[in-house]
Amino acid sequence: MTGGVAWGVERSGATSGTAATTQIGVAVDIPEPWGSLLTRRRAEAGDPLAAHIPAHVTLLGPTEIPADAMPVVEAHLAEVAAAHLPFSLHLRGTGTFRPVTQVVFVAVAAGISECELLAEAISAAPELRREARFPYHPHVTVAQDVAPEALDRVYEDLADFSAIFEVEAFTLFSHSGQIRWQPHRDYPLGP
Repeated sequence: MTGGVAWGVERSGATSGTAATTQIGVAVDIPEPWGSLLTRRRAEAGDPLAAHIPAHVTLLGPTEIPADAMPVVEAHLAEVAAAHLPFSLHLRGTGTFRPVTQVVFVAVAAGISECELLAEAISAAPELRREARFPYHPHVTVAQDVAPEALDRVYEDLADFSAIFEVEAFTLFSHSGQIRWQPHRDYPLGP
């Protein structure tokens, strides 16, 4: 997700008179024990997307592509991963996009430029270019489009949150009409 754009539950597949498409996204998974904690906090805030989207840092938000473009996209992602080294990611404290969007997030304190470079390289493929509603800002959404009191509560409750871990891969996710985004393939960083 970028700038509060939701990884919603959307349909994919053939539609009358059009080619089959699929929804994809690319993200850095948040490892345990932090991933389940942040996903649980999102659910406790009343965010219905918590059931469908595990905690992550978005590198490419939900993007619809022709299903037959998947091999080209996968080859591009493998090239991007091979050209970028593993890095440390430090999540610390909370932030918000309010009043522009009703989002509270855990902030990326270190590893910002690495995420930006990956996101830029990933979206350079013609199949993955899309109009962005907001500038890219790496973060982990922990509440979105819930009551203001719930946004305030999660903002305060996670203000002291801190996690440091190595990012050694990113993941291609797909959504084929199932309830939850599914990991499709991991791309290890480095040569």
